[in-house]
Amino acid sequence: MTHDNLIKLTILVLFFGSMIAVGLYCRRHSASVDGFILGGRSVGAWLTAFAYGTSYFSAVILVGYSGQFGWKYGIASTWIGLGNALIGSYMAWALLGRRTRVMTQHLGSKTMPDFFMKRYDSRGLKIGSAMIVFVFLIPYAASLYNGLSRLFAMAFDIDYTVCIVIMALLTAVYVIAGGYMATVINDFIQGIIMLAGIVIVVAAVLRGFGGFNEAMISLSHVEDETVSQAAGIFTSFFGPEPFNILCVVILTSLGTWALPQMTQKFYAIRDEKAIEKGTVISTLFAAVVAGGCYFMGGFGRLLSDKVDIAANGYDSIIPTMFADFSPLLISLVIVLVLAASMSTLSSLVLTSSSTLTLDLIDECAKKKLDEKRQLVVIRALILFFIVVSTAIAVIQYKYNIAFIAQLMGLSWGAMAGAFLGPYLWGLYSKRVTVASVWASFAFGVGVMILNTFAPSIFPTWLQSSINCGAFVMVASLVIVPLISLVTPKPDKNKLDEVFSCYEEKMTATAKDFIGYAGKSGK
Repeated sequence: MTHDNLIKLTILVLFFGSMIAVGLYCRRHSASVDGFILGGRSVGAWLTAFAYGTSYFSAVILVGYSGQFGWKYGIASTWIGLGNALIGSYMAWALLGRRTRVMTQHLGSKTMPDFFMKRYDSRGLKIGSAMIVFVFLIPYAASLYNGLSRLFAMAFDIDYTVCIVIMALLTAVYVIAGGYMATVINDFIQGIIMLAGIVIVVAAVLRGFGGFNEAMISLSHVEDETVSQAAGIFTSFFGPEPFNILCVVILTSLGTWALPQMTQKFYAIRDEKAIEKGTVISTLFAAVVAGGCYFMGGFGRLLSDKVDIAANGYDSIIPTMFADFSPLLISLVIVLVLAASMSTLSSLVLTSSSTLTLDLIDECAKKKLDEKRQLVVIRALILFFIVVSTAIAVIQYKYNIAFIAQLMGLSWGAMAGAFLGPYLWGLYSKRVTVASVWASFAFGVGVMILNTFAPSIFPTWLQSSINCGAFVMVASLVIVPLISLVTPKPDKNKLDEVFSCYEEKMTATAKDFIGYAGKSGK
């Protein structure tokens, strides 16, 4: 083994060892279902905010999206990262955080399908939404592995299958052992790696291009007549395709509002103060990580002589940027992308397994599972989901079925397009009907499936899974109130009981009230 490979391997062993140690340490928190999937609803602001951010950003963003959209839109792709921070983090926490925590605790909901059942008094919605989660979280999980293949091939020349199996098995160990608490503690460690790593990597990339000013000047000279005839289009404020950038912002930002693995973080947070603090932390985390990734990807065109998009796809752009890094810096890059991917994978499989166990298997079984059996089934399904997503990733890699962005676009579009309207309006309005929720489910899933298998039937601007995903999300917000207006009103007494949680009196110290008055200007 060469000295360079020894450095890389040592860093990886330390990283993986710390993840497993945390999983074993957190076993005491995973003795109950509530503790295993929600950490006993006692997780603080820092852990929750980092868990939200690391679940948000994975290899899909770091390798797939940043390379693809940086190539297409230049520096203007940075708007995507800023949109993720403002809409996907700040607004999500501000609009959904408190209401989700209060209502889900009042209803005793542990998962999003369970929330739909208890909020809308419909067992059918619980089963239907659980099936959507089960089907569409798997392709998202599979997409996480793809970016790793390029990086490991560059750094170690190791077979792709070996790389993802190792990552998958190690993730399974700490999630199965420690559940949600192991996940959020590891997310915190991985989040620190991501924050420090992205700053160092962006600085190294710019230095490789001669510094920021030199890189911007070089990029301003890049021309592509198939994209635009304007000079300096890749350094312009909104880039060559502002509408498409907006669609990506909507898909990757608004989509987080209704993804079950993201909203679950609000179920588990400790209290009101933790939400307020977590909002700030999560927003800053997203601004640095997402903003840095897309900004870095914006310089991808400077590698035109080294990258063959037709042969190797957009996923090859970011790894090419790192090819000339020192062994130590390459090790940091690998750990950075591993941290992002493992944190997201752990969140996805925990959400998938708990949803399938509590909302499908237990709900449809003739005899309800006791808590001990529920935990056994959840752990078994975690392993099952990891195995299935790994198998899909290997098949996708060997047969080049789709790029990272297509897999993620399908998953995010279908779930967020189905759930966004019912979830958001369900927290705020008593007027939402069960029929409107079913309409949103059918429209979001149906349109995304059609778009995947028969894109030619759509207008040109909707043939992209990304644009279509953004469309169904916005449509969900319109469909739910419109259908609710023309369908029978829900039972008033049941709704009053559901929304009574917002009317409960809260106690606070004088200091808290003084702080609130100062912030509100009263």
